[in-house]
Amino acid sequence: MRPLVTVQLLKSNPRGRTMKSHLLTAVALVTGTAAFAEPDMNKVGFIYVGPAADYGYNMSMDLGRIEVEKDFPGMETQVFEAIPETAEVSRVMERMIRSDTGIIFATSYGYLDYAIELGEKYPDVKFLHAGGMKTSDNVGTYWADSDDGMYLAGMVAGRMTKSNKLGFIGAFQIPQLFRSINAFTLGAQSVNPDVTMTVVWTGGWWEPQKEADAVAAFADQGIDVVAEQVDSPITIAEAAQKTGTMIVGKDVDVSDRAGDVWLTGVSWNWGPMMVEQVQAIQDGTWTPSHVRGDLKSGHAVLDPFGPKVPQEVVDEVLAAKAKILSGELDIWSGPIVTQSGETIVPDGDVMKMEAIESMGFMVQGVTGSAS
Repeated sequence: MRPLVTVQLLKSNPRGRTMKSHLLTAVALVTGTAAFAEPDMNKVGFIYVGPAADYGYNMSMDLGRIEVEKDFPGMETQVFEAIPETAEVSRVMERMIRSDTGIIFATSYGYLDYAIELGEKYPDVKFLHAGGMKTSDNVGTYWADSDDGMYLAGMVAGRMTKSNKLGFIGAFQIPQLFRSINAFTLGAQSVNPDVTMTVVWTGGWWEPQKEADAVAAFADQGIDVVAEQVDSPITIAEAAQKTGTMIVGKDVDVSDRAGDVWLTGVSWNWGPMMVEQVQAIQDGTWTPSHVRGDLKSGHAVLDPFGPKVPQEVVDEVLAAKAKILSGELDIWSGPIVTQSGETIVPDGDVMKMEAIESMGFMVQGVTGSAS
């Protein structure tokens, strides 16, 4: 298992404003220079790659932000939405820093290099990035592994499919999506070796028309269960109801929007992890590290089962979940074979965290490009 890990060491006294911060502000106002006040650790910024109300990934992050506000009375949070994974995010972070923001949650995969670069420029600001395997003196990462949940959801799909054809709608070819696709496929194959998976890439986190078109195209191909990892799951839920395609959700529980085509899903629970990181920074015990949670820690959640899922399937999946939580079942244990037939993980071995987080292949049984 990969339990939540937090290892912090740095000493500081972040609460409150100091004479130094007021002096720096005064100097900046009088001289017009680029001096900045001392970062205020009661000001926390959040940057989203899409709208906070997307009922998907960005909403899951924003729910975490709301929990941070509730746990720290007087905390001021600032939100910037729909910021692309380009140099634009650096400009947004600098804008936050100019307003004395002391902690910045950079929540999208493509923000990491910009956070590292800006962290060198502003060593007193703390940057927390969603995922990735890079850190620096003031940049750490946080992530909740949803792989176990996707494996369990794949088991549901493998049992429920009538055509043995599954589909997956993904945004970009990045490790986090390869992990979801592979975990989902391996879970389905564990109960139904005849299933195949077809993957379609949209090339964007928020592409409602492409996503709706993909659901319709999948239905035309006889694919009767669709999973996804994009930022607009409601679009997929609505399109699936029109075609009668069963769906598996991701990021936020949208079972109430999917009707009887809903099977299950995997949601994120970022709040406790975010609160823990902010508290460590304010206590002066934070140090940059790779903080990780999972199904066992409660930072990833298996969503409710849909009305079509028989009790025997529910029982089978919950039994597998119990094995995952106890450590008896590791979904990344071998043998794991790629599309090309290469054995990535031999029988008896288990894939390491670094390999999981840099995953760039799709497993045997998946149709679609991984290049």
